[in-house]
Amino acid sequence: MADDAKSRRGRQSDSEQFAAMVGAKEKRKIRGRATRRRNPWFWAGMFGLVGWSVAVPAALATWLGYKLDRDWMPDSGISWTLTCMVLGMAAGCLNAWFWMKRESARSEE
Repeated sequence: MADDAKSRRGRQSDSEQFAAMVGAKEKRKIRGRATRRRNPWFWAGMFGLVGWSVAVPAALATWLGYKLDRDWMPDSGISWTLTCMVLGMAAGCLNAWFWMKRESARSEE
């Protein structure tokens, strides 16, 4: 019986220590959010990420459209280069939106 009461006190002490540790981390997190400033390298990286996430799909789709126009469907009456370029830009913009949304969700944590 005495050991049982002693182990309960030990568990309670562990849970209190855990609660104090979680509380301290939460306070540090809140203080960090209030005073956090993003450095210029973060914004340069974000600018580059958005640029590449739009440019790469647009360039690949434009190349595919060019190949369609030149090799497979030269007399189709449709400019596959322009069509694929617009689709690539749309896909790239959706990709950039996804990354920006993901980053803003991460910064709100």
